[in-house]
Amino acid sequence: MKSEGELAKTWKSRAETEIWQRRKKSGSSWQTPPVTSPLSLMSSKGKEPARTPIAPLPNPATGSANPAASLSSLWAYITPALNHIVKSSTNNTTKAPAIEVDFYAGVHSACYNYITSQTETYNASSRHDVPMSGTDLYDQLDKYFADASRELLLGAPQEDSDLIHYIIPCFNRYSLGAQSANRLLNYVNRHYVKRAVDEDKGWLTVSDVLEHVAKTAKATDTREQLGKKLREKRTDELRKWGDIDAGPEALVEAEGCAEAASPVDRIVHISALAHRRFRVEFIEPLLAVPKLKKGTKVKKKIPKSNGAGPSPAPKGRLARAVKNLLESSEIEVEEQAKLASELAKMLRKIGVRPDHPLRKKLAKTSAPY
Repeated sequence: MKSEGELAKTWKSRAETEIWQRRKKSGSSWQTPPVTSPLSLMSSKGKEPARTPIAPLPNPATGSANPAASLSSLWAYITPALNHIVKSSTNNTTKAPAIEVDFYAGVHSACYNYITSQTETYNASSRHDVPMSGTDLYDQLDKYFADASRELLLGAPQEDSDLIHYIIPCFNRYSLGAQSANRLLNYVNRHYVKRAVDEDKGWLTVSDVLEHVAKTAKATDTREQLGKKLREKRTDELRKWGDIDAGPEALVEAEGCAEAASPVDRIVHISALAHRRFRVEFIEPLLAVPKLKKGTKVKKKIPKSNGAGPSPAPKGRLARAVKNLLESSEIEVEEQAKLASELAKMLRKIGVRPDHPLRKKLAKTSAPY
């Protein structure tokens, strides 16, 4: 099994290769060669990357041990599957690496048995401080995706001009793994997440819509009418994330974006959990505006606007990278629009809100999505 350091390196191979090819085309220097893997090497014809298929990960031998006996044993059992699905190097942009059917079934059964045993304890207890069954596994998954996102951020290039070319392929690979993990751990969604949402712990809670209901409610409103107002508020929130009238798939996609946009203490589906962590641990640090330390003297003051618009202000790394992309004379207009569109889709999927300045800026350049 690969170490964490080796796994982190494979994540960067495709992104760094893309940056290297772009610099080679423009004549820019490259100080160190990109980290590559056999999967990113060119085929014998030299026309496209060789797509060597990755063999499905086999079911590890557990002997007589019961993977559902404890959280530590369950996590030791499913971690290789998550690492293979989320972190294995691949050039396949449509599908994450697979695991064998018996391993897939084993993970499902282990999660089922573990959560079921916790459920019996939870239901038998009269104490209110006993955590809901599946809470510890869900928290462990949250930590896993947080660590994975931070690993990706640590591998980001220092040059702002290379940042977007690194982010897009990294996120696409990460998102494929997140969606595959969501299917693998579907029982966690069906049991733990659904139950948490029923207990008002989901991405949209009653407290979030009380103000809306209080403004529109009347003293004569029935329970059914109040329930309708709550559903209307939920629909209004979902419309911010997509055209939910386009069909069931569009509705599911919009709700996934809304879940990813929620605070980290809200319980959401596994795929949205992964996307939310990518936003919090990877993108938000790049969006953060640098702050000057107290007592630091500014050598060059920001010039006044003289009524010609807002004064220029410090920008985060990602905002600077977008500015460089849109103003670059070395990148063709079509390529600029394509990259802007892909970045806009990513920001939407991870829950960056529509009124964010960067999303507004990208919306003017990118194609509709």
